[in-house]
Amino acid sequence: MQPDPLVIEETKASLAKADEDLAASELCLQASRSLLATAAFHAQQAAEKAIKAWLTWHGRPFRKTHDLLEVATPAWELDATLQPPLQEALVLTQYAWKHRYPGDWSPPRKKEVRDALRLAQAVYRAIEDRLPESVRSR
Repeated sequence: MQPDPLVIEETKASLAKADEDLAASELCLQASRSLLATAAFHAQQAAEKAIKAWLTWHGRPFRKTHDLLEVATPAWELDATLQPPLQEALVLTQYAWKHRYPGDWSPPRKKEVRDALRLAQAVYRAIEDRLPESVRSR
């Protein structure tokens, strides 16, 4: 049975946006001025969108949230081999809000952001590897 064309398009769109967020995070890391908080935010967004692409592909509804645990749990219930990379990436949830608004916290360090990007890339690859070629964004 062929998947619903709408599911195919929504999955592809989510993966494409996740890929765009990975690229944005990389560019922010390389910027001549400090864009580390923005790089961390885009790393979180990439992981979130990749996980939501997986849920979309499997017809699993999710609410609008930036909490990676909330979306990762049903994702690894669909495929237990996703649990290690998704669980490791749960730390990224903080970057959806932390540093995005004024507050009493110090900006992230470059190594911290590089680690965040590495985690997001691992999530993206893990999801992409489990999806059919027809919906992959690259």
